[in-house]
Amino acid sequence: MDAIATFAERKPDADAIIEGERRLTWRRYREQRDRLAGALAGLGLAPGEHVVLYAPNSLEYLLASAATRAAGAIPVPMNHRLSAEEAAYILDDSDAVLAFVGEPFVPMVDRIRDGARRVRRWVTIGDKCPAWATAIDDLLARGGPAPAPQDATNLGGSMIYTAGTTGKPKGALRRRTEQAAILERLGALDLAREHVHLVAGPLYHSAPGAFALYAHLFGGTVVVLPKFDAEAALAAIARHRCTSTFMAPTLLKRIVELPDAVRARYDVSSMQVVVVAAAPCPTKVKEDVIRQFGPVLYEFYGSTELGVNTVLRPEDVLRKPGSCGRAAPGVELALLDDDGRPVRPGEPGELFVRRYPGVFDEYYKKPEATRQTQRGEWLSVGDVAWMDDDGFVYVCDRKRDMVISGGVNIYPAEIEDALHRHPAVADVAVFGVPDDEWGERVHAAVELRDGARATAEELIAFARQHLAGYKVPREIAFHAALPRDAAGKLLKRLLREPHWAGRASRV
Repeated sequence: MDAIATFAERKPDADAIIEGERRLTWRRYREQRDRLAGALAGLGLAPGEHVVLYAPNSLEYLLASAATRAAGAIPVPMNHRLSAEEAAYILDDSDAVLAFVGEPFVPMVDRIRDGARRVRRWVTIGDKCPAWATAIDDLLARGGPAPAPQDATNLGGSMIYTAGTTGKPKGALRRRTEQAAILERLGALDLAREHVHLVAGPLYHSAPGAFALYAHLFGGTVVVLPKFDAEAALAAIARHRCTSTFMAPTLLKRIVELPDAVRARYDVSSMQVVVVAAAPCPTKVKEDVIRQFGPVLYEFYGSTELGVNTVLRPEDVLRKPGSCGRAAPGVELALLDDDGRPVRPGEPGELFVRRYPGVFDEYYKKPEATRQTQRGEWLSVGDVAWMDDDGFVYVCDRKRDMVISGGVNIYPAEIEDALHRHPAVADVAVFGVPDDEWGERVHAAVELRDGARATAEELIAFARQHLAGYKVPREIAFHAALPRDAAGKLLKRLLREPHWAGRASRV
């Protein structure tokens, strides 16, 4: 189904997209999507080619993405927090033939565009358009014949670059997205209906972009925040009566930590589904979200590569603390040891997903990296988890983040969860640092709340009340702020690397 065309006929004057004071009705959305897709085809864009989207959250971002898919091409969202070197790498590695560039990033692209060997055309979003580019408004004015309708069962492809926690970022390529597989997952998240969806996170990240697309499948209105601000998010929910949103834990944390007087200004009773994922969510944050919004919190485990794999529903959030839910509809999970044997309930193992229509096809041009995710029909991105007797999954950590001290496996996520409960702790990252006797020892990097005080000894004693002795951090370092990307993911490698610099081997 072409959802944009369908709802342009059913409710042409209803809002499809809202950004600040700007609105795009379904009729206008379809008209502009088709005009832009036709103009892109007129520029020579062919089905299957790659188009980079390098722009802030905006109405035009969603329009450019929809037009790219309508033309049969594959959108490649690009993180706009990247350095010039990183951005140049993705422009080149992706083999993009066209790139949309938001006005704030025109100076960056002007520096690096000569290295983008295959990009034939640059299209700017905003008022600033250099001589080497074409403005999106000019393309919309020019237009062209709308491309032939695509396969109705295919929502289009995508290529989203992973965070690059090891080595260079990798492009997770999907050549098509099966509508039926998506609808099956949305049912478990109670999103298979018309809703008003708030986009709070950056659209270049896989989840915010996907949830915006999915809202439109049901004729929902998408409300876009150009940039996340906790109070602005509450104001948007209250003003537009938003009924759903997706947020990474750090964004939810910023909302629930607003002063009570600020939160009381906004009526958020319309909210029915708050989805959290992208990083482990501390139990304390979940409890605070439920107090703020009511029993509307859903969690899922998933990845850019493998999609939504588990779902935790509101009735289980507090009943199963630490869990990310049970297998999503249509998903088969397995927890395997290093020899590929299933582990028993309660024992950690690498989390595998049997191949299904929602998974990625490959890491673009990286066959060895693709092969490393596979074990026959089973796929893994390296996460470690255990499962209880009821089938609920508890993700321990990334396999590479596991600390091995004296031959004992230690999973940082549960230590981080314990330290988050200390009233002085705003953020925490736990990882292994080199130890000549034990191989590694547990290290905690801690960010304190504004105005709060705590000593390392106090936090270690607090952790000892909640954790087995071998899991308690041996040392704690205080940081003004822990590094996170715009999607809220903790950049633990930036904290870990100085400790291992110059070591010939790493545990």
